[in-house]
Amino acid sequence: MGIERSVHLALLKDKERRDVLFLCLSAPALIISFFHTGNLPVDAAWVAILLCGVPILKGALVGLITKFDIKADVLVSIALIASVLIGEIFAAGEVAFIMAIGGYLEERTVAKARAGIEKLVHLTPASARVIRDGKEENIPAEQVKIGDILRVLAGETIAVDGTILKGQTSIDQSVMTGESLPVDKGEGDEVFSGTVNQFGTFDMTARKVGEDSSLQRMIRLVESADAGKTKIVGIADRWATWIVVTALLAAVITWFATGEIIRSVTILVVFCPCALVLATPTAIMAGIGNVTKFGILVREGDALERLSQVQRIAFDKTGTLTYGKPAVTQIHSIDPALNDTALLELAAAAELRSEHPLGRAIVADYLHKHGTPPEQPEEFKMLAGRGVVIRYAGQDILAGNEALMAEHRIILPDELLRAEEKAKSDGCTVISLARNGNAVGMIALSDTLRSDAARTVEAIHRTGVQTVLLTGDAKPAAFHIAQAADIQDVRADCLPEKKLQEIHAYQEKGELVCMVGDGINDAPALKTAHVGIAMGGIGSDIAIDAADIVLVGDDIKEIPHLLQLAKKTMQTIKVNLTASMMLNFIAIALAITGILNPVVGALVHNVGSVAVIINSSLLLKWRKAE
Repeated sequence: MGIERSVHLALLKDKERRDVLFLCLSAPALIISFFHTGNLPVDAAWVAILLCGVPILKGALVGLITKFDIKADVLVSIALIASVLIGEIFAAGEVAFIMAIGGYLEERTVAKARAGIEKLVHLTPASARVIRDGKEENIPAEQVKIGDILRVLAGETIAVDGTILKGQTSIDQSVMTGESLPVDKGEGDEVFSGTVNQFGTFDMTARKVGEDSSLQRMIRLVESADAGKTKIVGIADRWATWIVVTALLAAVITWFATGEIIRSVTILVVFCPCALVLATPTAIMAGIGNVTKFGILVREGDALERLSQVQRIAFDKTGTLTYGKPAVTQIHSIDPALNDTALLELAAAAELRSEHPLGRAIVADYLHKHGTPPEQPEEFKMLAGRGVVIRYAGQDILAGNEALMAEHRIILPDELLRAEEKAKSDGCTVISLARNGNAVGMIALSDTLRSDAARTVEAIHRTGVQTVLLTGDAKPAAFHIAQAADIQDVRADCLPEKKLQEIHAYQEKGELVCMVGDGINDAPALKTAHVGIAMGGIGSDIAIDAADIVLVGDDIKEIPHLLQLAKKTMQTIKVNLTASMMLNFIAIALAITGILNPVVGALVHNVGSVAVIINSSLLLKWRKAE
């Protein structure tokens, strides 16, 4: 699959280079033809006809024969042939050239082939460690059967879904849920394929294997969602049948009424939807150029068109509304002999050798406040899934969860329990601390809201678009962040399938959704939503591949501008279409009366096309006043 995609991309690049070369050769040829310079044996406009016109003729003929697909190319082909037959070579070359430019611009904005599914596949380990007759045996992951006993070492990726039989650990399951913090797991807890065992060794029973595993289900979700994406369709092609029929009728009636074939050919030339073809791609290219200056990469040509239609933006929490990293939010000491600074020192000393993200966050907070790390502990012991035990400055220090405290028979006073429950209700993870057998306090950590998140949500609401929070986090953390960001609609505990269900539910009610996310678990939702926006800096490659738009610098504050620009781009396209149609009708009237000949008619096309390009270019610097 990867080789086929690479070959396809290479062919697309070759075609793009060829199109640019043909356009570069055709432009000077038309100039030479118009001014009759060079004393050439044949009209130089033939270069444009052969390089730009023949591909149009071929495409129109193939579409007409194989699918009876009447597109704008059919009328252009008729006009080209008619112009050549009556000797208006420049008119034929000019029409072919303008249409080729429109086609090239449209191809530049049409959806490009996206990678990502193979990256999901690579997350699944190739092998698994099975325990049979008391011995470890490495076998291919696809050969694991339900009921097999697997052993997973620290740092390894879990091959299948299952339940822990023996051992305690912390699991990084951001692949599935998007949670920023590792989740402590013990006997009886479920674990999922594609997630990473961070600490300790454990044995597990395989429950869901092969195509039924969580990761394989997510791969299928991404594939099926991708199949529903639509490509940009030019307005000229949507109206092509009516344009062709009307043009042919007008040309035939004029020929019968006047007996002048040149008037009929002129009608066909001016009826060619050159400006109409340019109306959409030039505006979209200008819109893409605008948002690029604000660190926004539009990967899909019709993304702005679709974004202008959304009525609700669904935010992931971790790494999108928040920074995606734990930080110390509260220090609470219950020991009169220890102030907050002293308590933080004990915690930092305990976590100094820890590789756990929570431990690193505590050490980072201490370094930020004091500039230097605490002294190294004399002894250090990490207990996977519970915490750490150290000897520091002659004191026995415990730092960990309630299981660690209970294991060492540390009684947590009511004051400390109330403080911990309050922190947990705010979405924090709590680390309890004990010194010499007595509880002394706790430190609360949580993923923190981006500084501009609340202002961004408020600005989105002002545009008339509603918001919802879709997150794999538990309800306390989800509601705490939602309240801080002023998002009223919250959906917590959302695995990838649940996010898809929520998006489908909104869209079935006619409420089109834009999904903003960063994690691998967001990839199916990003593809299923009407528009997907990924965080480019913190986001996973798979999420970025699944998205239509990427925030390169993770700057969510530009989302309101993106929404407004999408609507402005659609307004510009409508103006372009209306103006080009009006110009066409005026030119047709002049052609019928014989005022225009094919060459002048072709030049009128240039005026319309230039007007469309100038109007679209105004989008490059557009930004709505605050």
